[in-house]
Amino acid sequence: MYKVLIVDDEPPIRELVAKYCALEGYAYGEAGDGLEAIEKVRNGNYDIVIMDVMMPELDGFSAVREIRKFSKIPVIMLSARTETYDKIHGFEIGADDYLPKPFSPKELMLRVNAVMSRSGSSGDKEIFESGKLKVDFTARIVYVDSKPVDLSPKEYELLFFMVKNRGIALSREKLLNEVWGYDFYGDDRTLDTHIKLLRKSLGECAEYIVTLRGMGYRFDA
Repeated sequence: MYKVLIVDDEPPIRELVAKYCALEGYAYGEAGDGLEAIEKVRNGNYDIVIMDVMMPELDGFSAVREIRKFSKIPVIMLSARTETYDKIHGFEIGADDYLPKPFSPKELMLRVNAVMSRSGSSGDKEIFESGKLKVDFTARIVYVDSKPVDLSPKEYELLFFMVKNRGIALSREKLLNEVWGYDFYGDDRTLDTHIKLLRKSLGECAEYIVTLRGMGYRFDA
């Protein structure tokens, strides 16, 4: 799981990016200026930095220049300054990507994934954690409050598919086709029964599975 450091002097921007990091299942930390960012990179176990350019105390360009003296951590820069010179300068001092403000949070997350993929990071989302729920896709183990949960094979497949598509409204047809296969000839009651069993197995984390009346379900964590 990626751990993202969000650096911006505007709390609403940090909150917005943090929200989307959480939706992606990433851990995150925050810093309000360049000096704080340098210390957190030096002392924290982060995988990538999202760095604003224009900040008090120490601007983003200067912060990246200092970070590059001791770390090769990937950095995505955010800036309202869209001049070509600024972008070139960002890349010259060691930034991995540059996104102008205002930006799309979804595009930012796609760029985070792309940068991490290019950097060869081990944070490949094979483990998802939220609250007391932990899903280890590689080991095929689900934990609730640090205790392994015994699920049926179909419950595993259903949960894994929903977690990987978290935040997305999934119709009953979509879930039946993807989890049971296109040749499935059952009805919605099969899906609803498995959802009920899955919620029971997840206990206090059952609320992550949200019912969308007349449509299907969504996994929210």
